[in-house]
Amino acid sequence: MTTPNPPFPVSDLARFHEEVLGWFDDAARDLPWRRDASPWAVMVSEFMLQQTPVARVLPVYAAWLERWPTPADLAAEATGEAVRAWGRLGYPRRALRLHAAAVAIVERHGGEVPHSREELLALPGVGDYTAAAVESFAFGGRAVVLDTNVRRVFARVVSGVQFPAAGVTAAERELATTLVPVADAHRWAAATMELGALVCTARSPRCEECPVADICRWRAAGFPAYDGPARRGQAWDGTDRQCRGRLLALLRDAPGPVEKASLDAVWPDAKQRERCLDGLVADRLVEPVGDDSFALPGHRPR
Repeated sequence: MTTPNPPFPVSDLARFHEEVLGWFDDAARDLPWRRDASPWAVMVSEFMLQQTPVARVLPVYAAWLERWPTPADLAAEATGEAVRAWGRLGYPRRALRLHAAAVAIVERHGGEVPHSREELLALPGVGDYTAAAVESFAFGGRAVVLDTNVRRVFARVVSGVQFPAAGVTAAERELATTLVPVADAHRWAAATMELGALVCTARSPRCEECPVADICRWRAAGFPAYDGPARRGQAWDGTDRQCRGRLLALLRDAPGPVEKASLDAVWPDAKQRERCLDGLVADRLVEPVGDDSFALPGHRPR
């Protein structure tokens, strides 16, 4: 494990804060979860934004909050409705986990998203990142928010490497903690996230637009190439993920249970299709209905 370079000198750290926060004041996108930073709105956005671009999230997020403006509204619905409303965002187990979190919020916290890190982490589907994001963006807490974009900014500007490690290391978290300003910690989290999303991107960083290019250690070192383990892209065509998505899409669009023969028609590889259907049932994203039909979970016969 490579130890990160020491944090900035105090003067550079002050500039890092000042320049990035100033840039954010002018460059921040007008996103609905920033306009409405209520705890529930922030939690919904964070679940949806995991491994999913903002552009794909926006319409689903708007429809979700219109239909379920509070955790209690979602908790009162069948889990299958959450899966249906999730649409084509991908990784639909997130919909089940968000529904389960809403139920837990109602049962344990009177319908209000909890404030403390411990209570947030105890909710289904909430890990370190999501808990920190809710604590920071919804409650203004001084949390260390480390998503992919923030980690890449810190790796380049402070540690002088192109990409961070595959997973968050203790040294990386310790470094990020030293970078959080005393004031405006929640804005710092949002600003560094935005800088990574818009300027310090993974493939084509726009260094000429970066507010801290002149103190970036990666730039000063001549942009050394990443020398860690191979970074694998995610395949799609022909994968189980694609097959599962096809099966779920048919079930989402159907008003009721779908016969097995109709599901068989959406994917040609019978062995893979059966494996994926079994996996969806095991993950509780689909449930059998009768002898030869399937539906989203919580289906109520009409």
